[in-house]
Amino acid sequence: MAFEPGNFDAEYYRRYYLDSRTAVSDMVEVRQRAGIILAALDYVGLPVKRILDAGCGLGRMRAPLLRKLRGAEYVGLETSEYLCRRHGWRHGTLEAMQADERFELVVCYDVLQYLERDAAIRALRNLGRVCRGLLYFGCLTTGDWRHRCDQSRTDRVPGLRPASFYRRELARSFQPLGCGLWLRKGAPATIWDLDLGT
Repeated sequence: MAFEPGNFDAEYYRRYYLDSRTAVSDMVEVRQRAGIILAALDYVGLPVKRILDAGCGLGRMRAPLLRKLRGAEYVGLETSEYLCRRHGWRHGTLEAMQADERFELVVCYDVLQYLERDAAIRALRNLGRVCRGLLYFGCLTTGDWRHRCDQSRTDRVPGLRPASFYRRELARSFQPLGCGLWLRKGAPATIWDLDLGT
């Protein structure tokens, strides 16, 4: 059973993002993630005209990314009708995305664990279709749930899968760089052998 999109309401975001006592992340973590993404883009020399933030939530990555990537277009894709009304994000899901749009940078963090397996596979294949450069990807895995996350601050969602599932699916279109970064195969960048993850 998938997590119901209607559950991504004002109370959900208040609890998991805005209340410091129960939040799963904060702006320090967001800035650190943005820093990794920006450093990787700079290192591999990829210019960015368009950014897709798939499952953008509150859109916290928007400001730190656009501060450096001046002139880039930011597209926030979000399933929460509440957030789309509040912030003007594009309403939709990655697994159902049909547009022929392309993005040099795609961010998809903390999203796919909410999807059932077939929907997650469609979403991962869509990442390979729309991303023409760098992908920043992360989601809660079964190993994370058992060994790393604070379960009192994290939703137990039905779509937890092993990291090997995501690595296998992403490897169809991407080369791993490490730290959640994946480079689209054929992207116009020079990557040295030892820069690639395993």
